[in-house]
Amino acid sequence: MGCGTSIAIENQTRPSETAIKAAILIQRWYRRYVARLEMRRRYTWNIFQSIEYAGEQDQLQLSSFFSFMLDNFTQINGNGPDLISHLLDSVVDPLTEEVRQLKYEQIVVPESYSGPRLSFPLSVTDTNALLSAFKEEQTLHGKYVLQLLYETKKFLKQMPNVIYLSTSYAKEITICGDLHGRLDDLLLIFYKNGLPSAENPYIFNGDFVDRGKKSTEIIIILFAFLLLYPDHMHLNRGNHEDHIMNLRYGFTKEVMQKYKTHGREILQLLQDVFSLLPLATVIDNKVLIVHGGISDKTDLDFLSTVERHKVKSALRFPKRSIDHLNVQQSQSRRSSSRHSGRSKLDSPRSSGRTSRASRRRKKHFTKQGSCSSSSSSSSSSSSVCSPRVSSRNTPRRPPPSPSLPSPTDVLQVPFLDSFVSLEPPEPPREELEWQQVVDILWSDPKNPNGCSPNSFRGGGCYFGPDVTQALLQKHGLCLLIRSHECKQEGYELCHNGQVITIFSASNYYEEGSNRGAYVKLGPELVPRFFQYQVSRSTRKLTLHQRVRVAEGSALRALKEKLYTHRSELMAAFQQYDIDNTGRISTSEWAQVVESVLRLDLPWRTLRPRLARLCADGNVEYESCFEDISPGDPIPPVTPNLAETLYRYRTDLEIIFNIIDKDHSGQISIEEFRQTWKLFSSHLGVAVNDQTIDDMARSIDFNKDGSIDFNEFLEAFRVVHKLDVKEQQQVRSYSFSLSRIRIFHKRLLSLEFSLPE
Repeated sequence: MGCGTSIAIENQTRPSETAIKAAILIQRWYRRYVARLEMRRRYTWNIFQSIEYAGEQDQLQLSSFFSFMLDNFTQINGNGPDLISHLLDSVVDPLTEEVRQLKYEQIVVPESYSGPRLSFPLSVTDTNALLSAFKEEQTLHGKYVLQLLYETKKFLKQMPNVIYLSTSYAKEITICGDLHGRLDDLLLIFYKNGLPSAENPYIFNGDFVDRGKKSTEIIIILFAFLLLYPDHMHLNRGNHEDHIMNLRYGFTKEVMQKYKTHGREILQLLQDVFSLLPLATVIDNKVLIVHGGISDKTDLDFLSTVERHKVKSALRFPKRSIDHLNVQQSQSRRSSSRHSGRSKLDSPRSSGRTSRASRRRKKHFTKQGSCSSSSSSSSSSSSVCSPRVSSRNTPRRPPPSPSLPSPTDVLQVPFLDSFVSLEPPEPPREELEWQQVVDILWSDPKNPNGCSPNSFRGGGCYFGPDVTQALLQKHGLCLLIRSHECKQEGYELCHNGQVITIFSASNYYEEGSNRGAYVKLGPELVPRFFQYQVSRSTRKLTLHQRVRVAEGSALRALKEKLYTHRSELMAAFQQYDIDNTGRISTSEWAQVVESVLRLDLPWRTLRPRLARLCADGNVEYESCFEDISPGDPIPPVTPNLAETLYRYRTDLEIIFNIIDKDHSGQISIEEFRQTWKLFSSHLGVAVNDQTIDDMARSIDFNKDGSIDFNEFLEAFRVVHKLDVKEQQQVRSYSFSLSRIRIFHKRLLSLEFSLPE
């Protein structure tokens, strides 16, 4: 009996050992599979983020162009100031507050309007009506939008720069990050966490608008709750609460399309409202909440005294500072003419600029040099960094921009037969205030210690753990909460847990690319995070399918970048390809792409997705451009000019949307000619007048003297090719995954039975 029992036990253990080996094999395969997916997910994220920040650098340069246009653009029809002036310069309103309020009340709402009708002061019924209407895709009438903005402006004028709150009056305070026009995320937050109320206070940390299609609805809801619960609803300003940023990222266009009659008035009122938003919030004197971050010069006491309403846009250098700088430069030129080489006001880093750049220096005080890398889509990038000077009574500020005088240089003043060295004049207060606002709205944390210009975005600073620690200790704080950066999980902790980044717009880059999150703080000030993801389709997709969708979108955007820099890339490739073989090494290919695009990406890892490899291990560099092709080109446009138009297509769209005041999609040929001449001269693109005229006439298809700019944009876009091979690969992937699932199910259902 004993022998029979031992044989049965031996037979029982053999199949179990086989099962363990099979399980280990499956586990190893699955870990490799997940690791590869994670690698793809990470470089997809890097592509999205690098292209986003490169676009912000482009916007900073475009803001310089707008200043250039203000100095050079003359109104063609002579009917007064153009929309650019209205958008970029604050307009003095001749109407009194009472007259303006009466004007808004007298706007007639037609009987056919079926949306909500607001009455002021607002009630809970009004906010509920707004939420219900926006869920049903209704639009609030322009009359009520103007009245709401007018009341919001009146309220914000009374608010300080820094709001101080206490958790003793509420169980918890909810802090939300960037929403960027994604109404579904805001509604989901309210659904999960409850509507704002005296028992449920909220802080929204900036960037309510741009990129998403429902920015107008979001600010209407937020401002309505702000007026309804002024002590329990708090809004911080973000870097996108800026009318110049709105030109590029869609909010201006959205307002003009939704409110054709009152759009211009709404935009002008929004300039004031955005500039009046508070800059920071402090909870229990322990937690600081700002949109972007801090610098080693941030001073909350000084920030509290800033005249924030004067900073309409953080992208524009204060006018008084420009005049102040011109005085310094004129003094330098006079001193240099009398004593060559003895007076030196320009920074040594800017001494090598061309004469064309020096002629434009007075108009472009955000021109970037060594303080930040070049923009990926422009020959020179812009920075909102300003010169920093040391002062005992004022906060310190970032290193000087190369186009501005260096604070370390001294003014050599001739006195009798010798020279007396004097310190440069103290920068005006407007400049000091402006820099404080820029650092608060644009800065990002980094792991290394120190504080340096934010070269990735082109504005603000990178601040390290030591900078965070110093600020917290100086003001008796324990935690910094900021937003400004998209995070895959919706939030992230850094600087030894002293900095929290919270981001509330899910699916920011692509469907399924990231989660949104909000954080709740109670009296004990221990953060509790809540994640979510607005999804209509991603829940049905597997992890592999979600990664593949996001990866495909990121690679398409990256290939467009490659195409818009084709001539530069080809010239650089051919420098390594001396024998004209069409092939270079992988390291040379990666070096060229990195130097031209200036995107911090793992190019060696991305190479299989972007370029083909030869049998000898070298890269066929022309294969980078095989998957994309131009649209139908306009005949008079040369290939080089076409590439320029592809590259600056977004910038041109912004400019033409400004000129097209009624957003009809059409502008006059003369306006087209004048604008393109200014744009080409600003960029240093050599295009003769005849080429511009020929291009304008060719776009005027019906010869009525107007240009359909939508057709113009359609002509200058890149088309992605999805060949049969790629479709076959997609099918084979799906087939392989289905086979794996079947195999996995069989293993799980496998039962080892004893032999009879």
